[in-house]
Amino acid sequence: MTHTMRWFGPNDPVSLMDIRQAGCTGVVSALHQIPVGEIWTVEAIKERIQIIEKDNNKYSPLKWLVVESLPVHEDIKKGLSSCEYFIENYKQSLQNLAICGIKTVCYNFMPVLDWSRTNLNYEMPDGSKALRFVWEDFAIFDLYILKRPNAEKDYEIELRESAKNKFESMSAEEIETLKNTALLGLPGSEEAFNLSTFQGLLDNYANIGDAELRANLYYFIQQVAPFAQEIGINLCIHPDDPPKSLLGLPRVVSTENDLAQLMQACDIVANGITFCTGSLGVREDNDLSKIIKRFGERIHFIHLRTTKREENPLNFHEAAHLAGDVDMYEVVKAILQEQNHRKNTGKGDISIPMRPDHGHQMLDDLNKKTYPGYSAIGRLKGLAELRGLQMSIERNLQ
Repeated sequence: MTHTMRWFGPNDPVSLMDIRQAGCTGVVSALHQIPVGEIWTVEAIKERIQIIEKDNNKYSPLKWLVVESLPVHEDIKKGLSSCEYFIENYKQSLQNLAICGIKTVCYNFMPVLDWSRTNLNYEMPDGSKALRFVWEDFAIFDLYILKRPNAEKDYEIELRESAKNKFESMSAEEIETLKNTALLGLPGSEEAFNLSTFQGLLDNYANIGDAELRANLYYFIQQVAPFAQEIGINLCIHPDDPPKSLLGLPRVVSTENDLAQLMQACDIVANGITFCTGSLGVREDNDLSKIIKRFGERIHFIHLRTTKREENPLNFHEAAHLAGDVDMYEVVKAILQEQNHRKNTGKGDISIPMRPDHGHQMLDDLNKKTYPGYSAIGRLKGLAELRGLQMSIERNLQ
């Protein structure tokens, strides 16, 4: 695997030198300053490449290997007539990325929200801090802070009652913290959604259910993936995080069957997968090593992290990279076997870009402001553990 880390650009408190010293050769980045739906110009792409590679003659070289993400406009997800305009813009951005030598582009198709958590500072037994999702707390946000119409039908009566009791005992500060956490925007953005306008965003999906969202996703990929393949780019969809319906919105990239339907909808290599073990691993019914073996040639990018399901299996927190519910040994073994298969058959990129996802905030980083899940030291610890695991498996596979 090619070791990379996500870098949110010049404002990221984690520096390119930090990433370099962690042992990475690749950078995962995006042009977060460009509004969703607008074209990424060659000039803007080259500017980011220059920033990433400016010290390559002096230090160990870094290269911008993966775009994460080139966002899909909401009009495409909703299947509006304006989606054609935004699809053409998307294709032009892909063309410009190809001109600049970038071959891997990650995206997601989650409506309105990107990944969702209810606690960004969950204290672990060792004093480090992790991301956590608690279903009851999300219900509190939905039922009693957002007050979404008809939200009651999405929660069992016992949960509604316990959420109400907990909400009534919460301080104003606790309520505000939960609200801000639930409304957090895209990773890399410091702008959260506004509660006063958020319901309107959800209302736009009132007539879009599971079948409609799948159709809109398949239409998008059928228009874009063949073009991407022509210009040498692999697209890779990120699974839903968490992999379940939230706020009455459908989510259609949560299971092995979801991935199978998407791969079949446009059966070419450029229609691929970002294999995120954390997102898929939240669901006990997802057999991760089996998914790798089934869709190996379509995996173009890897996120390695693990979550730990709690006593209530709808709750989870980000565990240490080798300590959660994901069998990381079997996952890494299956990835390396796929890479060996590519080498032996001459198909696909032999070394798949991988980044250690979501590290714990720990040590000196506890005193710093960082993007949630993306502090330097926690990801460095995860990468070191994963690198050691990779080496031991590689030796056994020889």
